[in-house]
Amino acid sequence: QVQLVESGGGLVQAGGSLRLSCADSGRTFSNYAMGWFRQAPGKEREFVARISRSGTATYYADSVKGRFTISRDNAKNTVYLQMNSLKPEDTAVYYCAASSRLVVGFTPRQYDYWGQGTQVTVSS
Repeated sequence: QVQLVESGGGLVQAGGSLRLSCADSGRTFSNYAMGWFRQAPGKEREFVARISRSGTATYYADSVKGRFTISRDNAKNTVYLQMNSLKPEDTAVYYCAASSRLVVGFTPRQYDYWGQGTQVTVSS
């Protein structure tokens, strides 16, 4: 069983940084590819970044490439999202998600488990 809990959200000024964490209380964390998504009010949930089971492969949405970094620590059952140079348009609820698929893409339906989300607000 996978249970994901995000933390690290908050209010930050434009240009600032935040690091989100997502911890899994289960015992099979390393069996899952992990992703981060976000959803702004009135908008659909969108892909932000994903990381392979081993952590060796990562992929980013164009909107965050060069500013955000996804990483994982399988010994701690935790995935991170380091967000630098934040912009007001990054404001959203951020969700982590786990996928058991061998090949996982960028759509929410490819992920099996979701956290409850953490709010990130970037002021201008």
